[in-house]
Amino acid sequence: MPTRRFACMITLFASTMTAQAGEVDLVRVDKSERRLELLSGDKVVRSYAMVLGANPMGHKAMEGDERTPEGRYLLDWCNPESGYFRSIHISYPNVDDVAAAKRAGVEPGGMIMIHGQPNGYGWWSWLIQMFDWTNGCIAVTDEDMAEIWQMVANGTPIEINP
Repeated sequence: MPTRRFACMITLFASTMTAQAGEVDLVRVDKSERRLELLSGDKVVRSYAMVLGANPMGHKAMEGDERTPEGRYLLDWCNPESGYFRSIHISYPNVDDVAAAKRAGVEPGGMIMIHGQPNGYGWWSWLIQMFDWTNGCIAVTDEDMAEIWQMVANGTPIEINP
């Protein structure tokens, strides 16, 4: 966990919709649709295209399986010095994930994030975002990550659906 934690809370005014930090109370991911949504109550305030791990079908079961977890987690800390354009940590693995991995005799993995493009390669996002390429993270364009970073506070729940 990084030594510096950031609240990631700045007011953002974007296109015709506005959302203030703290208003986003849920991040919802639809893996099959490759959509990440920011919700305030029942209202979707922003929606983004995203890509997943290189082996996206099913719940993450072990380190190295290149799957994105499914279920409910928290976005618990931000990393402005990531190897990717900013990153927000997803609290995988939870207690159930650890127990399932232990029963299977494997390591559950970790460091699952929402992040932008690899540093220095954001200009390639028009191509990179056409394929599932992460090791299990959720990747968006750098521009989208800048908005997400400003609108989502530490402690916001994330729901990742198949």
